[in-house]
Amino acid sequence: MKNPRTVLVTGGCGFIGANFIRLVARTFPHWRLINLDKLTYAGNLTNLKDMEEGETYRFIKGDICDAALVDEIFSGEVIDTVVHFAAESHVDRSITGPAEFVQTNIVGTFTLLESARHHWLEKKLVGGQPVFLHVSTDEVYGSLGETGLFRETTAYDPRSPYSASKASSDHLANAYFHTYGVPVMITNCSNNYGPYQFPEKLIPLIFHNCLEGRKLPVYGDGKQIRDWLYVGDHCQAIVEVLEKGSVGHCYNIGGNNEKENIEVVELICDILDEKLDLLPSGASRRSLITFVTDRLGHDRRYAIDSTKIKDTVGWQPKVTFEEGIRMTIDWYLDNREWVNRVIDGSYAEYYHNMYDNKKNIGQ
Repeated sequence: MKNPRTVLVTGGCGFIGANFIRLVARTFPHWRLINLDKLTYAGNLTNLKDMEEGETYRFIKGDICDAALVDEIFSGEVIDTVVHFAAESHVDRSITGPAEFVQTNIVGTFTLLESARHHWLEKKLVGGQPVFLHVSTDEVYGSLGETGLFRETTAYDPRSPYSASKASSDHLANAYFHTYGVPVMITNCSNNYGPYQFPEKLIPLIFHNCLEGRKLPVYGDGKQIRDWLYVGDHCQAIVEVLEKGSVGHCYNIGGNNEKENIEVVELICDILDEKLDLLPSGASRRSLITFVTDRLGHDRRYAIDSTKIKDTVGWQPKVTFEEGIRMTIDWYLDNREWVNRVIDGSYAEYYHNMYDNKKNIGQ
């Protein structure tokens, strides 16, 4: 993709989306990035506060389920590439409120696919080969035993409303390729971590609670295993798939970093003890660990086989978990104002109102 692209990035103010926009802006300064984000609780404008709107970047506050808005964007910007991050993504929230997950993850994906089909195939508004890259999760595959790996051929077996909604969106994307010829690619990634992650997820939650001297909740026995992927590696993988991937294909993206949840929590405690000294009581932060009732339908183990993307696209992760977790902790320590704003919600009121006021005065 050496020619300039006009890329619609959905959910670009979220954790992975913001990191992706930053990477592309550095790597492909001639690409135009259109960031469509609803700015829900996990969408944070401060993640991209230094991105100036102009020839290469535009932010649009809006919902991917709004068919008229999505259609207007495809028409007005002549979109030739979609990177679809926007999703409700927290398993716990999907258990207590599944309706939002069905709406955003399934209906929203359908809305985007319909606009792509209409503009790319029916109206033929773009030349060359457009690309619709649907970003998904390894959770669609269900739970592994003590051995084995998820491969692109692994049967789907989602266990939570979140993973079921993502599996549904994957199937829709795949169906639009086979039925209509929409040039779709799908990526399924393992657990991401790194800068700008919302504190409901394990690593930033444990970090924040450690700083506050609060209990560190660990589900069940803490021996659930996840494959951890540094967000920078994930974003680079997406770029590589856009450049070298084949439409109609799925690519698993893993970090080759299998860790038990309790290992992750203990490592964060140890690093913060090292960097900030022990708690005022003289105890290690490990003393804050508290085992709580396990999550309903909690998958025991995820692990990804990334052979396909390595062999066909040439990508493999570069950051080990130990390196990545230290970089992440350093980022959070250096950006405590960001953390505090996100925790107390003040960023949402301030920045969202700022944007709405800006729109109201026609700027």
